[in-house]
Amino acid sequence: MNQPADRRPVALVVGAGESTGAAVARRFARERFFTCVARRTAEKLAPLVADIEAAGGCARAFGCDARDEEQVAKLVREIEDGIGPIEVVVFNVGANVPSSILEETPRRYRKVWELGAYAGFLVGREVALRMVSRGRGTMIFTGATASLRGGANFAAFAGAKNALRALAQSMARELGPKGIHVAHVVIDGAIDTAFIRDTFPERYALKANDGILQPEAIAENYWWLHRQPRSAWTFEMDLRPWCEKW
Repeated sequence: MNQPADRRPVALVVGAGESTGAAVARRFARERFFTCVARRTAEKLAPLVADIEAAGGCARAFGCDARDEEQVAKLVREIEDGIGPIEVVVFNVGANVPSSILEETPRRYRKVWELGAYAGFLVGREVALRMVSRGRGTMIFTGATASLRGGANFAAFAGAKNALRALAQSMARELGPKGIHVAHVVIDGAIDTAFIRDTFPERYALKANDGILQPEAIAENYWWLHRQPRSAWTFEMDLRPWCEKW
């Protein structure tokens, strides 16, 4: 479709929860991106959309199960046809369900893999089909410590995150020469979320001394990745608090 000269560029955040995904959406909206945010239940995104619009930005919420090929294709088609070409896509779907390997079930293992890895393939492929024809675009995949090594009780999560990292590597090597910047971000540490506050109060107490990751700081790095000149693109970035052991 032909776009008016004043139409905003489009950023799509899949997995726009209350912390990292929301912060990334707000950051791109501040730069005059029309920010499309997606999660399984669109109604849960109403507060985020309201915040962005109250700050002068543009946003729209979409309900989408990123594990479903038809839903992902419909999401991308609606954005491309009704709002504009997707310039940036951030895949930020969470899938962390700790379990002993002795208690893990095939059903739960498969669900974690579908959320953390298969959904990344569906989103990445669908957006790549559009970006390649335009010869530009940024794709960012959110990883974790488990992207690099498996830990006790995290077999499913580590398997999914390792798979997502390999997917991103393959896409970067194939799509980089076509003008698409593919990046993978390893989030190595606790993030300032209600889950960390309620489940790990001792770790959350480190917030007072910048000891846990702030979603806004993560989002700033995502924006920086998008803004990199293509003569010096980063594929993998790792982010952790200054006091985190690694």
